[in-house]
Amino acid sequence: MATDSSSRGARATAPRHKDTGLKQERAVRTRGQVLDAAAEAFATKGFPAVTVLDVAELAGVTKGAVYFHFANKEALAQAVAEEFYHLLEVIKQDVQDSALSPLDAVRELLVRTALAFRDDTVVRAGARLQIERSLIGADLPMPYLGYTESLTSWFQQARDEGEVPADSDPGVTARVLVSAFFGAQHISWVLNDRADITDRIEEVLRTVVPRAG
Repeated sequence: MATDSSSRGARATAPRHKDTGLKQERAVRTRGQVLDAAAEAFATKGFPAVTVLDVAELAGVTKGAVYFHFANKEALAQAVAEEFYHLLEVIKQDVQDSALSPLDAVRELLVRTALAFRDDTVVRAGARLQIERSLIGADLPMPYLGYTESLTSWFQQARDEGEVPADSDPGVTARVLVSAFFGAQHISWVLNDRADITDRIEEVLRTVVPRAG
């Protein structure tokens, strides 16, 4: 009898564990759908004009499903902004792993980032949310700092290796380039929905980043 009871207990428990796993998978999938929908809404309409209902309808879920994962619209904006910076970090890491020269790494980072601004909804949303950060009642990551640090490091290496003049200031060059890049992408967005962003960034690179030799 003990064996039968044990077997019944095992059979009764197994489906519950399986159900829990499926529910977790569905929850992860739903959260991703909601986050993608929020990014699309924020990129298209801007934070003030977006409602939780907008996000739910875009995601194909109920408002309750949105609120299950995110407490409010501010939490959605925060999550999208964090994903934006995560994607920028992934791009930077890919460039670092490419074993390029310092100045080629700078060029590659800016070109890849420009393409992400043009083609990736989360990146477009993150950029718009940073512009609207004063309207969002949540702590968003500070913009530009990590990007500037990476460029400063590469310009320092370039100076050490003689790719740029010895009296150049890596920090100043990095700040100028960051200002030029993010200004150019913003102008491209306003005037041409970023269709010409790569052309504008190539102009910035030709002007600011010297070619070896």
